[in-house]
This record gives sequence, C-alpha cells and structure tokens, in this order.
Amino acid sequence: MDLRLDGRAALITGGSKGLGLAIAKAFAGAGGAVAIVARNAGQLADAEAAIRAAAPGAKVAAIAADISTAAGCESAFAGAEKALGQVDILVNNAGTSQRGPFLEVTDALWQNDLDLKLFAAIRLGRLVWPGMAARRWGRIINVLNTGAKAPPAEGAPTAVSRAAGMALTKVQANEGAKHNILVNALLVGLIDSDQHRRRHAASGTNESYEEWLAKLGASLPLGRYGKAEEFAATALFLCSEPGSYIAGVALNVDGGRSPVV
Repeated sequence: MDLRLDGRAALITGGSKGLGLAIAKAFAGAGGAVAIVARNAGQLADAEAAIRAAAPGAKVAAIAADISTAAGCESAFAGAEKALGQVDILVNNAGTSQRGPFLEVTDALWQNDLDLKLFAAIRLGRLVWPGMAARRWGRIINVLNTGAKAPPAEGAPTAVSRAAGMALTKVQANEGAKHNILVNALLVGLIDSDQHRRRHAASGTNESYEEWLAKLGASLPLGRYGKAEEFAATALFLCSEPGSYIAGVALNVDGGRSPVV
C-alpha cells in the first residue's frame, strides 16, 4: 500500500512536539508539505529542523501562534497559506490534559480548555473549508482522546471538550462529504509522548522513564504503550488515497484500552 501525500499541504496544530511532530514527520516523509503551529518559537525551530532532517527536501513552515484565540487561528491559517500556497489537510492536535474533581474545575479552566480544543478546531475548520470545497479535496483530523467516548470520573474539562470534538467531527463529516472533505477523529490512548514524560518527571519515582512506561503499559491489552509513530501512521492512512472511503469515524488508537469501540 502506497501512502503518499505528494502535492498536498497540511496545517498541523500542536506540531512542535509529541504526536503533532510525529504526524508532521510522517506527512513530510510521504511527500507532503507541512506547516506546524505552536506557541513556543524555540520549540518550533527545533521541530522544523527535526522534520527537515527526517525528510530532506520537504517543504516545511513553522508558525508561532496561539490558536486558543480567533486572531491566533487566523494568523496560523494565513501563515500556512502564504508558506504552502494552500491547505489541503488540517490536523487539530493542539491540547493539554486538564482534569480534576468536578467541583474544583473553575470557569476559567473550562473556558481555556474549550477555547484550545473545541473552538480552535471550529475556527480553523471554517478557515480551511472554502478552499477545500473549491478544490473538491480536503482532509480534517480531530485528535481527541478515548475519554470522549468513555468519560472517567474527574475527567473534566478535557473529556467534555473531547466529546464535543467527536460531535463536531460527525457534523463536519456529514456536511463535508459532498465536497470530498473527509473528516475523522483519532482518539489517543496511552501513547509515549512529551505529556507522559512530564508526568514521569512529576511523579517523583526513582524508576527510569522506560521502566515507568513499561509498568503502566503492562496493564493494556497489547501489553505496552503505543508509539507516536504508530499514531502518525494512522493519520497518514486517513489522509492518503487508500483512506478515501472513510469519513465520520472516531477511531481509537489505544492498544485496546477503551471499553467503548
């Protein structure tokens, strides 16, 4: 199976590290042009260099923007169009795991979470949609987590914003199909990422990161944590021609962890 993105251009939010960076590398390696968006200019520069090293000759743009605001979304989209000419693929990946007891989640935390995870996807979707519809080719991937289907206790606000993202995915998929804009969601389970490295550092354990990760992963049906590259390969499949009959799906990429299919 030939997974190629030659002639396609992708805008990837949260693209400076973790899953976003892995997706950018996969897309660039498959012949696509990529624009990565994040807030930290230093991390963006390092990510851009890493993508170029992984995919020599690839067209890569790094855009510093805060997509939790409408102005930031507009800046990110304008920068991507200027650098790449057009945006054929949008990957809404930016987000953090804000969670805690329901009574302790303040209005400010709710608003911040919804702005970054839900409204950014809505705003960027509106910006890329007209061009995709005019060209009759577009792909949107909303990166969520398995809490969208099976919200846990103390899972707010992130499980709620992710569940809303799953509903958004279905609305967009149903409206986009007639324009050949295919919209799907990928639901993250336990995957090795910068977020887990931060959790390991905060845990105070004497175990190495690899030992800590292996212990947590042993409880999963597959017996291990996932790799960012495996998640990125799934995103690449959905955006390439072999995935061209898949729309409106919320696919778990979680090693079988979620109790909901």
